[in-house]
Parts: sequence; structure tokens; C-alpha cells
Amino acid sequence: MTNVATDEYNDRPNYSDLIERLLFFNKVSQNILEKKPLPDLLNEIISSSKSLLNAEASSLLLYNNSEKHLYFHTVSGEKRKALTHKKIKIGEGIAGWVAHHKKEINIDDCYSDPRFNKDFDIATGFKTRNMLCAPMIRKNELVGVIQVINKKNNRLFNQQDIDLFNLLASECALAIENARLTEVEIKTEQLNYELKIAHQIQQKLLPSELPSFDNIDMSAKLIPAKEVGGDYYNVIKINDNQTLFFVADVSGKSVSAALIVSTIYSFIQTYLIISKEKFDLKDFVQSLNRFLITSTTQDKFATAWFGLLIHPEKKIISINAGHNPTYFFDSSISELIELNKGGLLLGSIDFTYDSETINLKSDDLIIFYTDGIPEAMNKSNIEYGEDRFKKLIVKYAGLPPDKLLDKIISSVSKFRGSAEQSDDVTLGIIKIL
Repeated sequence: MTNVATDEYNDRPNYSDLIERLLFFNKVSQNILEKKPLPDLLNEIISSSKSLLNAEASSLLLYNNSEKHLYFHTVSGEKRKALTHKKIKIGEGIAGWVAHHKKEINIDDCYSDPRFNKDFDIATGFKTRNMLCAPMIRKNELVGVIQVINKKNNRLFNQQDIDLFNLLASECALAIENARLTEVEIKTEQLNYELKIAHQIQQKLLPSELPSFDNIDMSAKLIPAKEVGGDYYNVIKINDNQTLFFVADVSGKSVSAALIVSTIYSFIQTYLIISKEKFDLKDFVQSLNRFLITSTTQDKFATAWFGLLIHPEKKIISINAGHNPTYFFDSSISELIELNKGGLLLGSIDFTYDSETINLKSDDLIIFYTDGIPEAMNKSNIEYGEDRFKKLIVKYAGLPPDKLLDKIISSVSKFRGSAEQSDDVTLGIIKIL
């Protein structure tokens, strides 16, 4: 059986299918930030998800907490009119089971599953063969359920479909929450409200807590200059042996920058679902570059640094895409080495990126950051500067990462004094144990 987004001969990701799915999630993310009317947005998501997962029908059910029922909000398929105003009790049927357990389910033969309720098929004349159903959850609260029914060409939904559908469920929950926030605060000043919502969404894209590791210690912080900025970082455990470190600085500020940050976030999540088992840093960076070229305007781009830590071998593969140099502090000689190898900024032209590999040992440091640190300016229009930054790192390199980070942030703030913070500040410090 051919996997939807892989080459049936070599099991590698099919680039055209990858782009199609990435563009879909990018469009969903942009619509959320642009506050598209909720009925229109959900109709578009459900209709597109049916096509994306090659299914015959799809639906979205919202949860009414006071009634403890699910009701059909959006249906895509031939028998959608027959389901209008239908309700499902929590715990009943497949959707009710998913809502109760807050867990997705993939059923290859619905009629052999005792949880399946045949009444809807009888009422609509539709024959349900297989089904993929996932909960929409926000802040651990049930928002609703989405489902796709009957994979076309007599196929079954696979694990990649499940992972993508769970990601879609999260996007839908975020869209619904955003729409409800809009209804509550509709009378507030419009621009300030948009910035607030964009800020909330952008903050949720940042890691709520950093992963724990046996052989490294790390600390990271992002301090936005305004409600919504263009800095973004993430730390993602790909598997037990590999961890991806990532920092980016997107052109522009406010909502336009938040849109690109959301695009990058969607790309990473979708790419890892499709290519997690055979992750290649160069392919990842080049695919992200191509995706930004196709999904953003010519005046929108991002600089970025990517580090892939190979834990058993204690080495890091580095690619710098037009970003400030990431620093490698070699503890044996107490010197900083700049990691510059890579290529052009992201989103400009198709480019083949280079990489460099650094062997690590105990007490070595990797320091990634954005230009909000060296370009911080005081009232006299004097910049903090790279030299001041590097000297501080070397002087306090023996501190734990969180203490060193606080020392740097405090130094920059003290230098800036009463001057306004003009740019986002992002700083991450990795220490080898």
C-alpha cells in the first residue's frame, strides 16, 4: 500500500505532497491570525482536510459543555444536510468516545467496532467503512471533535494521516479559541486587540518548557520589544539520539512577522511528522527555504541558525542561514569560535546549504542569539556590540547556563538604560556536561 506522502519505491517523502500539506497548514495558520469568520474558516478547513487525507467525507463537531453534547457544526460530503442539528452524547458512538477519552482513534472497519453507531448511516444512506477521529483540545479542555471518513480507493488511514490529523485538530481548536476571544473583546480598539491575539498565538508557538537531557544543560529566553515580534526559537527532541536547536529572526514586526513565525512553526511540525525517522538537517533547511519562497512575498524573509546535536557522539551539526554567528566556546582554550558556515537567508532564492560539524566535550558551550543583543542601543546611540558580548561570555563561561543567560540579559539592559528596547532579544545557551 502506498503511503500518501511517500515514494512507494524508496519510502522517502514525496516533495510535492509535502509542499501541498505544508501549504495547507500555512494557510490555516494565516487565516487564524487574520481572524477569518469562524464558519468560513471551519468550512474551509474541513473541506480541505477531506481532500488532503483523500477521504470521502469529513465533519467537525463542537462541544456544548452545559448540555454535555457534541453537535455537528461543519460537514463536508454528499449527505451533509441530513446531519444538520444532529447531536451526540459524550461517550456515545465513535465521536462521543473520542470526546470522553480525549484521544484520537483510527478504525479500519467501523461495522466491526461495537462503539460505532449505525443510526447515522441508516438516516443518511451513507456507508461508513473506516474512520479517523480526533479531539480538539485547548488548555486541556475539550473544544470538539473532527473526523474524516472512508479513505478513497479502498485504502486505510495510516500513521502519517493520524499525526497530520492531530495537528489539524490542534489548529482547529486554536481557531475556535481565537474566534471566541474575538467575540468577547469585539468592542476593544481593533489594532491593539489584533496585536494581543497575535501575541498570545505567537507565545504558544514557543516551547512552554525546555526538554531535559542527560548530557547537556541549557537555558533560553525571548524578550519581545513589542507585543508581536519576529524572533522565534525552538528545541525539539527528534529522537533519543538527536535534538534540533533553532533560532530565527523574521523581517518586519507585528502581525506580518507573526504570520511568518506561524508559517515556520507549521513547517517544522509537518516536516517532522513526515521525515522524523530519516531526519537530515540539510534537507530540512533547504525544504524550509523553498517553502518560504513559495508561501511568502518577496519582501518577507528570515535569518536563522540550526544546530543538530548528536547526543551519543557529542557533536553538533551547524547551518547558519544568514544569521548572526552562533558561538562555540571551546573550554580547553577558553576561546569563542564563530559558526558561520551555511548560506543565504531563508525565503530569498533556492540555495544549497553547507554545514559544519563541531566535536564537543565537557564544559563546552553553544550560544545562539538574535541581533537584539549586539545591536541594543543606549540614549547616546551607541551599540552594545559583539566585542562586549563575547568578552562577557568568556569571562562568565563557568556559570550554569541559566546564570550566564541572566548575566548577559542584565548587562544588555543596564547598558541600554532608559533607552527603549528597539528589537526583540533572544538568547540560548547550551552547556555540555
